[in-house]
Amino acid sequence: MTTVEAICRFLETLAPPRLAEEWDNVGLLVGDPQSAVERVMTCLTVTAESAAEAAREGAQLIVTHHPLPFRPLKRITSESSPGRLLLTLIRAGVAVYSAHTAFDSALRGINQQLAEGLGVQNAAPLEARLDDPQQLGAGRFGTLPAPTSLHDFAEQVKRFLHIDGLHLVGDANRPIRRAAFACGSAGQFLTAARHAGCDVLVTGETSFHTCLEAESENVALVLPGHFASERFAMEGLAATLADEFASLEIWGSRDERDPLRWA
Repeated sequence: MTTVEAICRFLETLAPPRLAEEWDNVGLLVGDPQSAVERVMTCLTVTAESAAEAAREGAQLIVTHHPLPFRPLKRITSESSPGRLLLTLIRAGVAVYSAHTAFDSALRGINQQLAEGLGVQNAAPLEARLDDPQQLGAGRFGTLPAPTSLHDFAEQVKRFLHIDGLHLVGDANRPIRRAAFACGSAGQFLTAARHAGCDVLVTGETSFHTCLEAESENVALVLPGHFASERFAMEGLAATLADEFASLEIWGSRDERDPLRWA
């Protein structure tokens, strides 16, 4: 019998909680560690759609990237969105685990996958934790296999993430040799990217004023969207779990969607 706790222990080796940001809420967030598990669903975010899918498909565990709950709750009632989601999951007997920023920074985590997917070899953390035994940390940066234009680099990002469009900041013809990666909403890594000598920072989204700052600092931005910059890794996470727990049925959510639409 595979338990929730056994899967949690494996996830902690894949994305050690020590790598999570101080403000984050990671680990087993809902459920009984001793509960038996036969079916697991991975997803980027627990939404009404993905929660309903997990309950409908008989999952005993959701491994979500974004935590639920994220912020402390004083009460769990049907009068709030987090409360409704939690009630749905608890009634269906679905546990919830989140690795979030620990998985962002992990050795096989999202930023490492982004860097390697765009051809960077020997990627290093943008902000290494000096106290970490593996010198891991937030973000990644490294040199591309060959110089390219910002336009062509953006096209590579689109192909890797299987998306049709993205936002750019910077001259599309400028040369790109060194790139930084920080999935999700991570414009705060602009300064670290500049200090690392990067020509471009790839992050899901950032603020208008960070875009202006990037222009003034001569660092290009590639912004594929928060969802696209992270969701691709949920299928890989499901495959990794399936390799470790071959007797379980594990899948990436089929129902969750990017809430943003091009109009």
